[in-house]
Amino acid sequence: MDSTIKLSFFLILFFTYTCNAKRSKDKPDWAKKDITDFTDADMERLLDQWEEDEEPLEPDELPEHLRPQPQIDLSKIKGNDPESLLKLTKKGKTLMSFVVVDGNPTRGESETITKLWQTSLWNNHIQAERYMIDDNRALFLFKDGSQAWDAKDFLVEQERCKEVMIESKAYPGKFAKKSSQDDPQKDEL
Repeated sequence: MDSTIKLSFFLILFFTYTCNAKRSKDKPDWAKKDITDFTDADMERLLDQWEEDEEPLEPDELPEHLRPQPQIDLSKIKGNDPESLLKLTKKGKTLMSFVVVDGNPTRGESETITKLWQTSLWNNHIQAERYMIDDNRALFLFKDGSQAWDAKDFLVEQERCKEVMIESKAYPGKFAKKSSQDDPQKDEL
């Protein structure tokens, strides 16, 4: 019994020594440095080792530029409607639209009106973030770009909406007054 304990103790000591000896030889020189002395390349290698065994992220957790592109179902396009094609191609992508408030509103008045429009969009399950960029102009940011055209349909029907701009295309509001600047005039010599 006494010899078994001695043999067990000797084996444990031997394995501990060999594991520690092997571990120090396996480390490359850059890994033996103090963390404060790491260069950018060392930090990059450390990050790569850290991420080696991680599971890949779900597609919706990836940054937008790394997400797989959804397949476009061309059967959903109605005739030669370019808006429906744009709507399908912008699905799942971030899109900005600009909205101009009609009249000569103050910044506070524009803020109140656009906040009301944003709330109405949210109530209709259209998620849009609103940022005021001028006294009468707001930026609406859509996380799902296909919702921008549904929002445009709502916004152009509003009494104080002068214009909605999506993808550099302007959509005038239904109640907007035409100004003399909007009408192209012929230049005479």
